[in-house]
Amino acid sequence: MTLDSLRVALRGILSNRMRSSLTTLGIVIGTASVILLVAVGTGISNQVQAQIGKLGTNAVYVLNEKNPGGDKGGTNARQIKLTRADLKALRDPGRAPSVLRVSPLIVQQQSTVTWGGYTYNLGSFIGAEAVFGEIRNLAIRDGQWFSDADEAGRAKVAAIGLTVADRLFVKGTNPVGQTIQVNGVPFEVTALLEKRGSNGFQDQDDVIFAPLATVIDNIVGNVDSFSGIAVQAVSREAIDSAVAQVTTTLRQTHNIRPGQPQDFKVFNAADLLAAGKATAKSFRTLLAIVAAITLLIGGIGVMNIMLVTVTERTREIGIRKSLGAFTKDIMTQFLAEATLLAGIGGVLGSVAGVVAGHFRIAAVQPDVSPGTVILAFGVSVLIGVFFGAYPASRAAALRPIQALRYE
Repeated sequence: MTLDSLRVALRGILSNRMRSSLTTLGIVIGTASVILLVAVGTGISNQVQAQIGKLGTNAVYVLNEKNPGGDKGGTNARQIKLTRADLKALRDPGRAPSVLRVSPLIVQQQSTVTWGGYTYNLGSFIGAEAVFGEIRNLAIRDGQWFSDADEAGRAKVAAIGLTVADRLFVKGTNPVGQTIQVNGVPFEVTALLEKRGSNGFQDQDDVIFAPLATVIDNIVGNVDSFSGIAVQAVSREAIDSAVAQVTTTLRQTHNIRPGQPQDFKVFNAADLLAAGKATAKSFRTLLAIVAAITLLIGGIGVMNIMLVTVTERTREIGIRKSLGAFTKDIMTQFLAEATLLAGIGGVLGSVAGVVAGHFRIAAVQPDVSPGTVILAFGVSVLIGVFFGAYPASRAAALRPIQALRYE
């Protein structure tokens, strides 16, 4: 493609500015869509991984399985419980050597919180042992997490999430050191947690943690079953073995015979993370396909306009051929025009996509990759070449006599 071909192509584009602008707009929208939608998909993937990672990458959770066995009888005929016997068994290194820490959990979904005469309904009130902070990887913004001494002394202390602080306290008030009431029981706030965001199901910052013994004594009363059990594996590599040991141990403590369904379920953050990555990757691919279709439509617009251009300039083609222009010269001229249209659209679309990627979209921060920008621009240029090839070859195939007779 010679400099002369580009000069002629540019002159052709400028002679029909409005039409060229509208044609280029299709490529701009397509290129920007590719960059932005892939960036949104990547942002969602990053967000999912970050939120799942906050569950604790070495963490394993045990929950009650509701109605195991369905309507077939069996284990669903007895009361489902996670008991202190289960905790004792899981803490036995001989039975679960891959387990490092264990904390029972009591979760209340409906609690009222009061401070300074203002009351609101809390998302989750969780009683846990002090080690749960390490199992869950809870980061503290201000203050300190409750200790084993607080647990042993039934201290009325609590760690609260940012949503609780925002809804409950007057702006500018330091929550740490304040006394709040949960279901009428006073708790001193000793820790404000770092922001954790939503996990897709609930606001992880709309939560209060308190020592398990304190919650039992003052909120729920004596219990013989826990809402769940949090377990930390000795290492990330030991998660699978920890899950297997937890499952085997609980089947034994629950007297579940081979072939019977479990009355509990075990899951770990690593599995959720892998599933989240796979889902996010599929979603990102879907968005990329949608964006590619938009860019393809822009390419069809380039072909359509180039066919119109060839028809309008038929006599010009005849004159150039009669003056000695070769077939390849004519083809190069129109191919250069199509490629230039797509290239200009690709540049503008790339800029628009990168700029748009700096803004949050529906609580998602897009993550623009330089590789995606380069790929989107390259594809836009190739689309110009591909969709400009047919009009260019059609122009080059015109016979001089027929072209000169065209009105």
